[in-house]
Amino acid sequence: MKTKQQAQWVLETLKQVYPDAHCALIYQNPFELLIATILSAQCTDIRVNQVTPDLFKRFPNPQAFANAELTEIERFIHSTGFFRNKALAIQESSRQIIVKHGGQVPNDMAALTDLKGVGRKTASVVMGNAFDNPQGVVVDTHISRLSQRLGLTQKKQPEAIEKDLMRLIPRKDWTLFPHLMIFHGRALCKARKPLCLECPLAVRCPSVAE
Repeated sequence: MKTKQQAQWVLETLKQVYPDAHCALIYQNPFELLIATILSAQCTDIRVNQVTPDLFKRFPNPQAFANAELTEIERFIHSTGFFRNKALAIQESSRQIIVKHGGQVPNDMAALTDLKGVGRKTASVVMGNAFDNPQGVVVDTHISRLSQRLGLTQKKQPEAIEKDLMRLIPRKDWTLFPHLMIFHGRALCKARKPLCLECPLAVRCPSVAE
């Protein structure tokens, strides 16, 4: 119960501190969010947002990606890193969307994770943000770090951390909570040097004295 109370307090406090917390990736539809999220692996959201306007202008839909030369996709996304693997994932997932789902990104976790290059985290991003149908709590490096520091979990693996957070956070906040944690991780609870003296969560954070 104590951990659940802590989670609720963290959630409500961060809502007040970051009332504009949102998905940092810029997108116009579920397909664009899917592609942007694939590109965001081992890459900053800022860099992805620099790449996607030209990418989506050249390849506006799954059909365009499916018919493209792989090397052309690679040129557009080169700066995001791991560009060959990402280009292949984008093209193959686009073809799967056309063949299996009539050209529309499926609103279904199992169908999404069946797509090339789409794991649970990417699928959860799309389900929660594009479809407003949260199926889990996205766990990235910020959320993992903050969840441990704030005493919400003792787990180390993302899948285990997600299970703990799903028990602690109301489902209606499963999509918002990661955005709040990411905003806070970037602003104050930084990896190497957290700014505890400025942090509104410090009064109930078990890691402040460390």
